[in-house]
Amino acid sequence: MSDKDTSWKAQIKEHKREIGKSIALKSAKRTDMKTLIIYTHPHEGSYCSAILKVVQRGLKKGGHACKIINLDKDGFDPVMRTKDLKAFAELGRGMTESLMDLDPIVLRYKKKLEWAERIVMIFPIWWMTLPAMMKGFVDKVIFPGVAYEMEDGRLRSRLRNLRQVTVITTMNTPAEVYSDIFGNSIEGSLIKGTFNQIGIHDAEWISLNMVKQADDNTRAEWLEGLEKKFSD
Repeated sequence: MSDKDTSWKAQIKEHKREIGKSIALKSAKRTDMKTLIIYTHPHEGSYCSAILKVVQRGLKKGGHACKIINLDKDGFDPVMRTKDLKAFAELGRGMTESLMDLDPIVLRYKKKLEWAERIVMIFPIWWMTLPAMMKGFVDKVIFPGVAYEMEDGRLRSRLRNLRQVTVITTMNTPAEVYSDIFGNSIEGSLIKGTFNQIGIHDAEWISLNMVKQADDNTRAEWLEGLEKKFSD
C-alpha cells in the first residue's frame, strides 16, 4: 500500500467522522416545513442523484411537504441574456412591470420560492465552484423583484416564508485542500455572499468530500445520515 493510499484513507476516515457529527448536530427536531429542493446533475446514476432520493424519502417520512426544481430536466437556461440584465436594472429601481420580461420558467420558480419555508440545494462542485446550472439559477432567480428587494440601500429578502437553507455538495477534493488552497468558495459566494446578504442567516452547508475515494460503506452511511436528518 502506498503512502498516498494511506493518506487518502486517513482523510476519508476523518471526514466521515466530521460529516457524521455535522449531520447529527443539524438534525434537531423541527416542525413540519414546506421544503423546496433545487437540484442539478445531468447524470441520473450520480451520487448527487442518490442524495436527492434519500432527501426526498426523509422528507416524506417526516411529513414535510416537498416540491422540486430539477434544473436539468426543466431545460433551464443558465445564461444571463441582455433582456435579463435590463430587467435586473429596472427591477432594482422598483419597476415591477419588468418581471414580465423574465423567462417564464423563472416566474414559475418564483412561485415555488414564495411557497417554501426551507430550501435544500443539491449539486456537485466542479472546478471548485457551482456548476453552470446552479450558478445560473443564482444569477437569474435570486434576483431583484423575485427573491429580494432594495430597502434603504440594503438587500432584503422578499421570501417571507423562507426560514432555512441547506446546501449539500459533493466533490473529490479533500476538505482541507478546498478550504486552505481554494478558499471555500461555496461558503463565501453562496452562503455568505448570497443568502446571508439578502437576510437569510439560517443557512448551512454539508460538504461531502473525496466521494470517489470513499468506499461503498462510507457513501451509504452518508446517505443514511442525510435521510435521518430530513425525516426529523
